[in-house]
Amino acid sequence: MGQADGISWVRGDDGVALLALAGDGAGVPAGLADAVDWIESARAELRGVIVRSTGEVFCGDGDPSVVIGAARDDAARLTGEITRDAVVLRRLETCGVAVVAAIAGSALGDGLGLALAAHRRIAVRGRAVELGLAQVRLGLLPGRGALTRLVRLIGISDALTGVLLQGRLLDPEQAQRLGIIDEIVDDEAGLVAAAEAWIASAPEPSQPWDRDDYRMPGGTPASPKLAQFLPAYAANLRKQLKGARYPAPRSIMAAAVEGAQLDFDGALAVETRYLVNLICGQVAKNMVGALHIDLRQTAGARRSAAGAAAFRPTRVAVIGAGMMGAAIAYVAAAAGCEVVLRDISLEAAERGKAYSEGVLRRSVERGRASPQDATALLARIKPTADLADAAGSELVIEAVFEDSALKASVLGEIDRLAGEGSLIASNTSTLPISGLAQSVSRPSDFVGLHFFSPAERMPLLEIISGQATSAGTIARALDVAALFGKTAIVVNDGRGFFTSRVITTFIDEAISMLAEGIAPASIEQASLQAGYPAAALQLSDELSLELMRKIRNQYRAAAEAEGLLWETVPAELLIDAMIDRYGRSGRAAGAGFYEYEEGRRTRLWPGLSELAKPRFPLPPLRELEERMLFIEALETVKCHDEGVIRSVAEANVGSILGIGFPAWTGGVLRYVNSYAGGPAGFVDRARELAALHGERFEPPQSLVELAAAGGRYADP
Repeated sequence: MGQADGISWVRGDDGVALLALAGDGAGVPAGLADAVDWIESARAELRGVIVRSTGEVFCGDGDPSVVIGAARDDAARLTGEITRDAVVLRRLETCGVAVVAAIAGSALGDGLGLALAAHRRIAVRGRAVELGLAQVRLGLLPGRGALTRLVRLIGISDALTGVLLQGRLLDPEQAQRLGIIDEIVDDEAGLVAAAEAWIASAPEPSQPWDRDDYRMPGGTPASPKLAQFLPAYAANLRKQLKGARYPAPRSIMAAAVEGAQLDFDGALAVETRYLVNLICGQVAKNMVGALHIDLRQTAGARRSAAGAAAFRPTRVAVIGAGMMGAAIAYVAAAAGCEVVLRDISLEAAERGKAYSEGVLRRSVERGRASPQDATALLARIKPTADLADAAGSELVIEAVFEDSALKASVLGEIDRLAGEGSLIASNTSTLPISGLAQSVSRPSDFVGLHFFSPAERMPLLEIISGQATSAGTIARALDVAALFGKTAIVVNDGRGFFTSRVITTFIDEAISMLAEGIAPASIEQASLQAGYPAAALQLSDELSLELMRKIRNQYRAAAEAEGLLWETVPAELLIDAMIDRYGRSGRAAGAGFYEYEEGRRTRLWPGLSELAKPRFPLPPLRELEERMLFIEALETVKCHDEGVIRSVAEANVGSILGIGFPAWTGGVLRYVNSYAGGPAGFVDRARELAALHGERFEPPQSLVELAAAGGRYADP
């Protein structure tokens, strides 16, 4: 028996050794090298080795935070460290003893890389077990031989499209279909038995790629069959990236194709070179900073880390069965809650339930849910026209149309039904929570829960604290977010809160460009090339110009009621013309900035040239990109100054997960920090844009002072 950092081992009387990983979610344990030393020394006495975990996960990824401090001068050191770890895994798979990875919990990143170094992988059936090499989501690629092994195991095509480029997380059945998992058992009790049975079959203790008869699945890039498809793969990747600054997918494809033409050690060197280049680059630092470090600092993450959720509603009422209410009902039912879905008529409520039926039908067709699970979930949703059916619900979410008078009326009705201690929430994207709270008798129990569309897929939940919302209510709202599987940020009240307020500036800027005569195709290309997930005018159509005008009029009325001067911008006039003169209000109406056939977007509407005289020559595309990025960043600075945003971390996470601010930037305030020259460089460029396009680009005084002091946006 032996033990080292994060790992222990013991040899059984039958000559089968058990290597036990700590299972703490961290990466490959540092003590693995000592364990491999022991295996090599005891090789004559061993029939096989079973690698398993003592914790809830098999093995997780390493800590990506090390990326933050890596500089170009560290490249040689990083190469040496990564190569050293890779050598340990290479020794494990060439030790001459059969090695089985017995996977009873998730194996992600370096954890799956360790499993790939085993000669057989056996997993426990169940959706709680996730497997994946999702480093691309943090601007990195799988290293230490993981990418190289996966390509050799399942081939270039399946490795790229099925796992690496999208960072897919797989359940055991999906991984088995790809050839990553060799065997699945029904429960953990059968895991070791299955591993021992395989070892007893006297397998050849070597990897396929180390045998003389090895042929790469699907062929190598030199194979005519594969070579003819490689240009299509590259073209498809360019289409997916749309020119955005994401180097990791390109590096993954390059490492896979180049490495497939070399021996294992040569492929490993190529993989490591690309990985080190990404680690030393700014994009990976931005993405790790936001989607790893900042994500762990959000209020929702802190609440979850504090212990078990104190508030777990079992009965939820959703009032309003439109698209958003219907999607929220699905999310609640998927979390195991009994859901009352109410609308003004039973027919409308049943249409809302039909939304869940459609989601589940697609999930079953794609193998993501079983028919039995789908039936059980649907049985938890009760459509009704009777508000009294909502009585007894521990959580009531109002999700009616974005109209303050309508919401106030509905909330008043809910208030008369809600029991003492129940949590009442409004799913509003723009209306101040403090004003809506006047419609309920217990404003301290009232909170804003801003879901994003489509709610079943979008990961963020923006929790809005009104003036009277208690700390306990916010804590319960965070528990709801955890129950629903959402990343939560908490913001203070204000019209538009954080996310809606900021994304409005992005949309207004794009439409203002159109009003200036910028070619609509150039606007769309600039927004995609900047890294936004949806082009600006396309997004406007999805949101509805009619809704945008309604919200703008509410903003205007509120501002004028406070005695403020409302300045009309070119985007407003163009939206009014689109609706009033041409009857084009967006996708739902079948006509907007784009044309539609049977609900399918076809092309930009040619009549857009009538709205504004085309401008020539066009400004540089980078200038158009920066107008969109800067206007959102500047509005976020104002939200930060006004206390709407409670933390820099939540601003960054919320901007990426909620409103599609490009992930390569690391979030909206990290974009300011990492701009060339830091905040000082950002201020200089903002002033240049202000001189070209108006005072809306003038940096706030707080930002000017931060830049002058050499500071950066950071949480205490």
